[in-house]
Formats: sequence, structure tokens, C-alpha cells
Amino acid sequence: MDNNTPASGGFKGGLGSLFGGGTPEYSNTELAGVPLTGMSPLSPYLNVDPRYLLQDTEEFILPTGANKTRGRFELAFFTIGGCCITGTAFGTLNGLRMGLTETRGMPWSKPRNVQILNMVTRHGASWANTLGSVALLYSVFGVAIEKARGAEDDLNTVAAGTLTGMLFKSTAGLKGAARGGLIGLAMSGLYALYNNWDHLKGTSPSHY
Repeated sequence: MDNNTPASGGFKGGLGSLFGGGTPEYSNTELAGVPLTGMSPLSPYLNVDPRYLLQDTEEFILPTGANKTRGRFELAFFTIGGCCITGTAFGTLNGLRMGLTETRGMPWSKPRNVQILNMVTRHGASWANTLGSVALLYSVFGVAIEKARGAEDDLNTVAAGTLTGMLFKSTAGLKGAARGGLIGLAMSGLYALYNNWDHLKGTSPSHY
């Protein structure tokens, strides 16, 4: 019997496809009418065109009416917490430095350790309280100005920084409040300039 007959080949092809060992064969005439330009190969597992799986847009779901960037209220918690941690770290190092300096003539003993520890805890708590209070005032002013103006831009940042400096130094009188306002204005202005540096150079911003 001839094993190369079409019926035999179809039978073997059917068994091969059934057990996953065969591949379909097409003639040149059948393949001539298939457009190949601009087509991507289909996935052998999902049978889905990979072009539909490549998305250039951001893949996250936002609530109705929400912005793609976090607002000042959401950033306030990070700002206050970060300033408290930074103040604690700086105050701890400063207190350790001052404690070692003031107890330089004392031998290593329990009284010296207690004095150094007191300096560390006092300065750490003081700096954490100071920077935390500044961050709280800045966040409150920023959120209030944003809600009052109905817009979020660098003007809110500069205004919040200026008001924060004035209120934080208001206990020192008018001159102290003025100096605090100038310091807050300068720092917030530098921060706004840093955020818009790429835009001022005419390039696309690399961060938000």
C-alpha cells in the first residue's frame, strides 16, 4: 500500500494534531494571499495579538474626578512625617556631638553616659518638634490656599512658605515675622524654581 496518498497523509496529520505532534501544512498557493506586512506573530499560548498587550498609557484606575498626581492633602502626611524623622536624626547627631564635647574632661562612667543620653534625647525631640511644626503649618496653609483658589500651582507653594515663616516667627515681633516671611519666601521660591527647572530650560520634566 502507498503511504504517501492524500488520505494517509490526512490521517497522520489528524493524529499528529490530536496528540500535539503534527503541524498543519499549507501550499504556496494558499499562503500567497495572506498579507504579512505590518502583522505581529500571534502568541502560541493565548492566541492573542501581542500588539493589544502593549499599552503606552498608565495602567492604573483612578476614582471618578481624581487627579493623576497626589494633592497637597495626601502629601501633607508624608511631609510632616518626613520632617519629624529628619529633625529627630539631625537633633540626635547634634546632641551626641554636644554631649561628647561637654563631657570631654570626664572619664567614661555612668554619669557621663547619662549626660550624653540626656543631650541626645533633648536635642532630638526639640528638632523633631521644630521641623514637624513648620511642616504642619506649611501643609495647612497649602491645603487652605488650594481650596480657596481652586487651583494647584507654584503660587500656592510660595504663599504657603511665606505665611509659614511669618507665623512661625510671629512670637519675635513684627521684625521677626518679617524675617521669617522672607526666609519662607526664599526657600519656597527655590523649591518652586527647582520643580520648574526642566521647563525653564525648554526640556520635558523628568519628575513630578
